[in-house]
This record gives sequence, C-alpha cells and structure tokens, in this order.
Amino acid sequence: MQPAVTDHVEIKKYNHPTGGWGSLKSLIRKARDQGLLLSDIWSTLLKQNKADGYMCVSCSWAKPAEPRPFEFCENGAKATMWEQTSRRCEPSFFAAHTLTELLDWPDHDLEKQGRLTEPMRYNRATDKYEPVAWPDAFGDIGAQLRHLDPKSVVFYTSGRASLEASFMYQLFARIYGSSNLPDSSNMCHESTSVGLPESIGSPVGTVQLEDFAKSDMMFFFGHNTGVTAPRLLHPIEDARQRGVPVITFNPLRERGLVRFKNPQNPVEMLSPGPGTKMSSDFFQIRAGGDIAAMTGIAKAVMALDDAARQRGAKRILDTAFIEEHTSGFAEFEAYLRATDWEDIVRRSGISRADLEHVAEIYSSANAVIGNYGMGLTQHRHGTENVQMLCNLLLMRGNIGKPGAGISPLRGHSNVQGQRTVGISEKPELVPLDKFRDFYGFEPPRDKGLDTVETCEGVIDGRVHGFVGLGGNFVRAVPETGLVEKAWRNLDLHVEIATKLNRSHLIAGKVTYLLPCLSRLEKDVQASGPQWVSMEDSTACIHGSFGSRPKPSEHLMSEPSIVAELAKATVAGKSSIPWDDWVADYSRIRDEIERCFPAHFKDFNKRFLTPGGFHRDIKASKRVWQTPNKKANFKLPTTLETDPDIDVSGRDVLTLITVRSNDQFNTTVYGYRDRLRGILGTRMVLLMNDEDIRRMGLSAGQEVALEAHADDGVERRVEGLRVTPYSIPSGNCAGYYPELNPLIPLWHRAHKAHVPAAKSVPVRIVA
Repeated sequence: MQPAVTDHVEIKKYNHPTGGWGSLKSLIRKARDQGLLLSDIWSTLLKQNKADGYMCVSCSWAKPAEPRPFEFCENGAKATMWEQTSRRCEPSFFAAHTLTELLDWPDHDLEKQGRLTEPMRYNRATDKYEPVAWPDAFGDIGAQLRHLDPKSVVFYTSGRASLEASFMYQLFARIYGSSNLPDSSNMCHESTSVGLPESIGSPVGTVQLEDFAKSDMMFFFGHNTGVTAPRLLHPIEDARQRGVPVITFNPLRERGLVRFKNPQNPVEMLSPGPGTKMSSDFFQIRAGGDIAAMTGIAKAVMALDDAARQRGAKRILDTAFIEEHTSGFAEFEAYLRATDWEDIVRRSGISRADLEHVAEIYSSANAVIGNYGMGLTQHRHGTENVQMLCNLLLMRGNIGKPGAGISPLRGHSNVQGQRTVGISEKPELVPLDKFRDFYGFEPPRDKGLDTVETCEGVIDGRVHGFVGLGGNFVRAVPETGLVEKAWRNLDLHVEIATKLNRSHLIAGKVTYLLPCLSRLEKDVQASGPQWVSMEDSTACIHGSFGSRPKPSEHLMSEPSIVAELAKATVAGKSSIPWDDWVADYSRIRDEIERCFPAHFKDFNKRFLTPGGFHRDIKASKRVWQTPNKKANFKLPTTLETDPDIDVSGRDVLTLITVRSNDQFNTTVYGYRDRLRGILGTRMVLLMNDEDIRRMGLSAGQEVALEAHADDGVERRVEGLRVTPYSIPSGNCAGYYPELNPLIPLWHRAHKAHVPAAKSVPVRIVA
C-alpha cells in the first residue's frame, strides 16, 4: 500500500484557535475539492441537525431543540461534502482497475472516487468487480448463506445505520441463526457498555444537553473535542464564559480544549484576540495514567474531607448520598488511603500539588460533569478507567442531579442507538423471547462473536462469511496483517456501502459490493418519502429526512437491501412482512416500540419533536438497575494500564493512535491536520523532544515502528517521519488506521475486548 503522503509536506506549530477563519477556509477548500457549488452545499448544510432535515452522518453529539442557524461543525460539514460529492465510482472505474492494483492506493484516494452507483460482484478470474443486477445479487447471496453454517457467519454493523435498518438487520441475522452481531462500539466504547452497568446500572451516560448549562465544573478525560465532537465546543465555551472551571487530562495538548473561536459569532471572528480559553487547567497525563490521576484526586478529596471533619465544618463528601445510594465506599476509602502518592505521581506523570489543586476545585463545585472519550476506553483496563471516573463523581453525589453526571462522548452518529434496538452479540441484552413470540421464530441463545473475536475467527478459520452494514471493518481492526491475509479465505464477503474503501478490496471466494442511499438523500418507498431515526450520545432519539436526489437510479435504501437479503435467505422462517415494513418505515418504528416499550413509547408520535425525545435513563433519576439496587464504588486492580507488558526499556515507547482534523474514523478527507500543523502527510510519529535526543534521532528522520510483543508475530510499519510534539516523555503518537498493524488482537480491554489502541508498546527502528 502506498504511504499516505503527498508531494508537499509541511510541518509547523499551529497556535491558532479551533474554529475561526481556519475552519471556514477549510470548508471552502473541501467544497471545491469535491466539485460542489458553494450555494448547493450550503443549502444542504442548512438542514443538518435540524428537526425538518437530516442528522449528521459523522459524530453522535446531541442536537438541540433550538438549533443555531448553522448547526454543523467543520468535521460534520466535511462528512456531508464527502457524501454529496459530484464524483461517481461507476462500473467503468472497476473495469479499468484490478483489486490488486487498488490495494496499493491510499485510503483517501479510494473514497475520493465518489459514490458507488451499481451493485458489483467480484470476478476472481479477472480480479475485478463487475456489474450485477440486484435480483441476481440477492439470489446468489441468499444461496451462499443457506449453504453456510449460521454460526460461522458474522453480521457487522457500522455506527451510522439507522435505527430502522439496524432493527431489521439484527432480526434477519437471528432468524438466519446467527448471534454474531458485532458493531463499531466493540472498537471504542464497549468499555463504557461493560463498566457503567456494574457501577450505575446503565450502559449509557446520564447527562442531557441541558445539563451543560447547569454545570459548575467539567472534567474532560481522553477526548479530542475539536476533532471528534466539535459542536460540543459551544456549550463548553458558554460554560467558560460563565467562569465554569473545565479541567482536562490528555496526553496531547489538543487545540480544541485549549482555544476556540466561534465561527458563528461575528464579534469573535472579527476580534484580533486568541479566542476563548477552553480549559482552565490542562494536564498532559501519561498514556494510561488516568486511574492513577483519578486516584490522586479522590485521595486529595478524602484529605479535604478529613480536614473539614476536624474543623467541624461541612463535609466535602456527600455522605447522605453515599449512605442512601451507594455500596462499597468503605473498601474504596481504604484503597485510597493505602495508595502511595509516589506511585500516583510516577504513573500519572502529574504532580501531587496539581492533583490536590484539582481536588480543591472539584470539592467546591456543586454540579460536575465527567466527560470522556476513547482515551479512557481503549486500554487494557479501560473498563476500570470508566468505573474510576464513576467513583470520583459518586464521592460528591454528582450522578443523578441537574448539571451533573457521567458523559461518555461516543463516536459514530448512531452507534449507541444500534445497541438500543438489538445489535449485540450478547443475548442477555436483547429481548429474545419477544422476538420469538412476535415473529414466530426461535432465536439463537448462544453468545455471538464481538469484533476482536470475529478477527480471531477469521484468522483461525471458524468464520466463513461476513456481511457488513456499512463501515470499513478490515481497515478499522487491529492486527491488520494477519486479518487481511486470512480474509481471502472467507466463502462469502458482502458489503453495503456508499463509497469504496479498502475492506471492499479484500475479496473472499464470493464477494459483493451493494451500494446504498446516504442519509442525505430522499428515500421514497411505496407509501412515499420516508424518515429514519437515530440516537445521539445523550440517549436522545431524533428523526432524519433526506432531501438530496439519488446519486444513481440503481441505489437502494439500507432497509430495502436488508429486507431483500432476508427474503432471499430466510423466506418462510418468520412472520415478518418484510415488504410491508419497507413500504412504510413507520411500521418498523411501531415494531421497535413493541419490542422495546421502555425506550420507545409513542415512538412515531415523538421522534420528530425538535430536539428529539430522551430515553428513560434510570440512573439519571438515581434509580440504580444493578443487582443490589445501588450505585457501586468499584476498586481498580492496579494503577498500571498494562501491567503485563514491560515498557521500562530505554528503547520502548507507549504509542497512542489518534485521528486527524481531516478524517472521521477510517474515512480520510485529506492530508491537512491543521490543528496539529501537519500538512501533506499522515506518516508521522509524534515524539517528545527529550525522547528524540535520548534515542539519537532527529526531526524529519524516517523510521519504522515495531510492536513490542514477544509472541512470535512480526508487526511493523515503515516510513514514519519523526515529528517533535508536545507529548509526555515515554509516549509517542501516530495516525489511526495506518498504525493498526502494530496492535495485537490480544492487546485489548479486559471484559470489554476493546483494542487497547491508546497504549501500545512499540520500538523505534532507525
């Protein structure tokens, strides 16, 4: 594969705020690059995240009931332009290129070919995709699936498919006989989905959008807000202008939580000032040092409480809340008192004085939100990271009251909602008895494969078929080399997609590429134009209506593709009227409500409400759906993120994989990571100046990285440019997915199996 590098590489420090003129210039450049008229793209963007429009196809941040005139961010607009491109990836393109040739193309160049226009079938003899009629594709896929053992077939879901399509898809898989329903959450916030239920009885956060206006302090752990959820910068800016402390812990000093200039505020844009200071305190924590830092803050809070008791002053701990609502505090207190400050400082990389300073601010606040991203979840102890943040909030009763709570900042636009409507490999999370009673089939009760287990199954030969509803699975997963090599042994590989990506080029014995409508486009079925729905990261359900014309007359919607696959594969095995559901999506929503009444009461009546409607999250009301009916303090087992891997060697660094300002997940929009000052290349290794000198390297030098794992597997990425950056000594960083080949499959979160991509031991080879 050609390295992701252009002819012109420029690396310089970026000192400007997030947003501002840089954001506007970036969007104008991107519109021109995609061959879009500014008037055309603006007319589309004006409907983004609006009650009468479509929901953003990228991140899952909340959509307000009273939106701004421009309710989109830089990256959300880029995602829309990427979908709305005037370019088309037609059969003539595939006739001109073999898959072997295309495998050498960078990710950006593949997707830049534009929207897929016709269903395609892979011809092994010519090594090319060729057009195929829809009925022939469905018929052959159905025949192939019927020939395979259902337990050997995986049905993967990307986080962008609608609630309607996702609900139908998981029913199709279960009728077929497979529980193998991994999704993109397995790669990011599964640590949340596993950790939070043990702590507070909910797999999702407790914070709603309006809580940000009521909060008087916020934590941010491991989240690059300016890139992954830029619209969240608005409530943070509002809070900072009210004087609310925002305390950030992140290894890289990312611009989004340093300075922000609101592109929708003319006064700010015309002001010569540097913009709003977004973090009152920013601590560059060592990779994996989060448990240690939170332990230090909690230990300092205990000391402040001790001092208050001695003075006869008001307690710092919320003792009434702890006594009434929690369990395990005595053990947690003992853990804090027994943990040595020297260990805390060594592991976190943050001084005792700084952690005590944070504890003082926290102890004086009355309503605190704990925000976090994959900087907490993508570690071997990612689940414990999440639970430790819960512990910190529970100490002062900061869950279940206005302006406070835990706020996991999820990625893809409907990744949380898909789990809500049954996309899960864990049978205990799904109403299987209702499916049996309502639809006349016996669903499998065994646990299915998650994402990492799917990769293991592909490598060892247990997985024979893969159907992907969106996404770029092979490129997104760890252990890229072994997975790609084994993938070609699959008997069946089916992808439902809008644009070409690398996963589509790793062909199995029988491979199909099925093009679908985007959320931006008008979806007309027998009853007329259709709405779809999704759930944002605050557990709020929204409607979405596309108005753009189809890029090709041959495209089908995701629900209609799922229905046709089901009819071709499991006809007569259930009572589901697939055609009736596709004719009118409101019937699908009625069925979702019937199967999940606690979450979707009056679904069709409420989902078009401006701002959507919130699911009933019991923990936000201090109703704890845990076995003991309490919120639980959970003890971490270690301060070390990866205690089983020795990173003490002078030549060993801990790698953090990151996204650029010019990408969303595996989709690379371009080579301008403006906020880090990296232009023209993605093949960089961000390093601390001291480490560069200590290892005898120099800025701009080309090096290779090797995984530090004594398991007999060679994992290596070459052609990386040494780049000085503000990052703790002993840590380094580089782009996802280019560095995924360095991550072993076994290097994953305990219980949750999330790839530990934020703490990968590596060696530099000069």
